[in-house]
Amino acid sequence: MTAPRRTAEDRLPGDPDRQTLITRLVRVDHAGEYGAARIYRGQLDVLGDKHPLSKTIRHMERQEKRHLETFDDLIRKRRVRPTALAPLWHVAGYVLGAATALMGEKAAMACTAAVEEAIDEHYARQIAALGEDEAELSATIADCRRDEIAHRDTAIAHGAEDAPGYRAMSTAIKAGCRAAIWLSERL
Repeated sequence: MTAPRRTAEDRLPGDPDRQTLITRLVRVDHAGEYGAARIYRGQLDVLGDKHPLSKTIRHMERQEKRHLETFDDLIRKRRVRPTALAPLWHVAGYVLGAATALMGEKAAMACTAAVEEAIDEHYARQIAALGEDEAELSATIADCRRDEIAHRDTAIAHGAEDAPGYRAMSTAIKAGCRAAIWLSERL
């Protein structure tokens, strides 16, 4: 019988130890959920309550806020310092959501699709990195990931790929997300 795999037991030289890995993971996920909620707030403020997509975006925003509450709890329970970049993500998330909404509903949905695709990949890597000793945290991330995948699929169903410049916009937004992830893990 094989012993259960433990978090960070297969790390290589230079990889973070178990505690650093968990700290980074909780910090970055907290920051990401905060940024996502701000993106949806920016989109809603531009599109307004009467826009046909408002109900859909509000639903996604509520889910992101629920995820944020979950990571707020984990920040406290695990005594993890939130990212020092939260003020930047407060502004950047809102501006990204508002700017893409100003470009039109398809651009707003392109933003959502790109962000959620990057987060899906990020969460998948985190789940793979966690061992059986972190089954509860892994399940929490998997639950959030399911919502993020649904958000991406919703955005695509609402014409994200039909946005002018979709490929370039998607590539740029995903690159920004990857940079934000790297920075938020560490700062």
